[in-house]
Amino acid sequence: MAGCFMTNFLNYHDRIGFDPEKFFKDTLFQSSRLLVGINCLEPGQIQHPHTHTDQDKFYFVIEGLGEFTVGEQTKEEGAGSVIWAAAGVHHGVTNTGDQPLVLLVGLAPAPRS
Repeated sequence: MAGCFMTNFLNYHDRIGFDPEKFFKDTLFQSSRLLVGINCLEPGQIQHPHTHTDQDKFYFVIEGLGEFTVGEQTKEEGAGSVIWAAAGVHHGVTNTGDQPLVLLVGLAPAPRS
């Protein structure tokens, strides 16, 4: 099985990072069918609404608090929440808390290289 990972087991704490200029992203696992990554946003940072025309996406909130927009809906969600955006639906997130926002993110199918 081809993929861009060294192991089948990771701890997200080893892969988080922060950048004061823009939100941080890192790919954890990737195959032709799925990409799983980590997104980290400092308080106030934004992933502007965007669309993946042929990919479904989920966010799983690991740590922090964020305001998520999916289509016409906007809702504040915290640790333990799962947010789903079907292919073609605008989605984005803003860290509305006073702590870092750490998200597990999945895209299917994975982006083409």
